[in-house]
Amino acid sequence: MVAARMKAVVVAKEKGPWELQDRERPQVGAGQVLVRIHACGICGTDLWLAHGTLKFREFPLVLGHEGVGEVVAIGDGVTERQVGDRVGLPMMQKSCGRCDFCREQHVNSFVTAANCASPTLTGVNVDGAHAEYTVAHASGTVLLPRDISYENAAPTLCAGYTVWAAIRRAAPKPGGHIAVVGIGGLGHFAIQYAKAAGFAVTAVTRTSSKAELARKLGADNVVSDGAELKAAGGADVIMHTSSSHAAVVNAMEGLRPWGKVIMNGIALDEMTLPALPLVSHSYQIVGSAHNSLEYLAEALELVASGAVKPMIEVFPKERVADAYERAASGAVRFKAVVTY
Repeated sequence: MVAARMKAVVVAKEKGPWELQDRERPQVGAGQVLVRIHACGICGTDLWLAHGTLKFREFPLVLGHEGVGEVVAIGDGVTERQVGDRVGLPMMQKSCGRCDFCREQHVNSFVTAANCASPTLTGVNVDGAHAEYTVAHASGTVLLPRDISYENAAPTLCAGYTVWAAIRRAAPKPGGHIAVVGIGGLGHFAIQYAKAAGFAVTAVTRTSSKAELARKLGADNVVSDGAELKAAGGADVIMHTSSSHAAVVNAMEGLRPWGKVIMNGIALDEMTLPALPLVSHSYQIVGSAHNSLEYLAEALELVASGAVKPMIEVFPKERVADAYERAASGAVRFKAVVTY
């Protein structure tokens, strides 16, 4: 019997090109679903994996943890999904369930991904969704809202999820003020989610073109640094969505007493915090990535409602090399999505 074939995007070596190749279609196993992928976003983590900055397994790699598509087959024992379901495949697919951390019964999140002894991570340590088909544990998929397109759902699976979970973790008081530092893949989502939740929003950027964009996205105010943020009344929460830790530390000059800095962005410069303001104002620095899946469901519903609109550039799979180059160079505004 000849095995079914498919097209998949393969990164053969560190910093190598993203190439569309012919591969054997994966077979669904017990507890798994086979998903016909319709779209997958390119995340910054994908770039770090492709460049060897992060390493979880040997090349060649099939990346992608912002995949969305349709269930076309289910394995033995699967009851929570059925053929025809529209689903998303976030990175944290399954914990091992047996290690000391898992014995504490934590929800699936980035914390579980980082602390489980042997997690299954879509597009990280197992093949991901930059392919026509992929398999995943049924419990590692989420149902998509009826009114969301595959193209808009894809970047919400990671970037949108990240910032919405951060806002929920920050728990600002009603009518509170959120400052977003960095207007990019994460930041453009953060402005919109914060506005959709009813908060006042200030964008912090030194780039004039992004200042105009931030206002169009719903920012009530745009400032260039912490001094201007303070002069404008300050913020209760600073969302770190920047590629610069220094920019966030500078913005802390405008953080109100008992304020929180929620860390979403990961930068390569050192983050040196101002000790006296940190202590005297009782600031909190909170790390945050994906939280429980209920927050992903909420993030998807807000996009489906039209309250949040991802800014995407869509590429057919035949142009995945172009999508990678634009994402890696920072030219894409703001999320590259590949259709399959």
